[in-house]
Amino acid sequence: MAKWAMVIDMDRCTGCNACTVACNFENSTDPKMGWREVISFIKKEGQGVKYNVVPRPCMQCEDAPCVKVCPTKASHYDADGLVQINQDKCIGCKYCMNACPYGVRKFNKYSPEAKEFHNPDVKKRTHGVVEKCTYCRHRMAKGDYKNSDHGKMGRMTACSQICAAGANWFGDLDDPNSVVSKLVKSGRAIQLRAELGTRPRTFYLKD
Repeated sequence: MAKWAMVIDMDRCTGCNACTVACNFENSTDPKMGWREVISFIKKEGQGVKYNVVPRPCMQCEDAPCVKVCPTKASHYDADGLVQINQDKCIGCKYCMNACPYGVRKFNKYSPEAKEFHNPDVKKRTHGVVEKCTYCRHRMAKGDYKNSDHGKMGRMTACSQICAAGANWFGDLDDPNSVVSKLVKSGRAIQLRAELGTRPRTFYLKD
């Protein structure tokens, strides 16, 4: 069983938002509630300031608070240990949104008919449910994607495939030859709010 993970290089990310757009099209999400936001902020450095950007997909926590609080078990771990949402079980109570320390879950208040394009590989959601990044789980279900050209290059998700700056990588953390495994072992990898003990599978690279 693969241990899927994502690595985002903060020094390479330009904040172009191509990953956000690609995610919206791939997963047929409404642009007003995209699953992958790019957060921008200005940070003081010495006598000047620096513009920073942080792409924010689901952290795919191995000890996920959202799963613990879901009253209907709609939020759950799939066979590969990824956090997913069963839309048929979701009652829209938003407990998971309040529990997520990363703010990556979105409440769908938009009618599916409002979006003209729909990717047939993903389930059409209705309004009144919670959604989030799935690590493009539907792509993994298509045969042996891990060993395809995109898989070998760490370009398996829509966001990693579109990233022209080479800032986004995806793959099997347990495979010592995968791009993500080598990057996480580089000594530059950090996890957001690691002190919470959620054990995110989304890593960030910083110098």
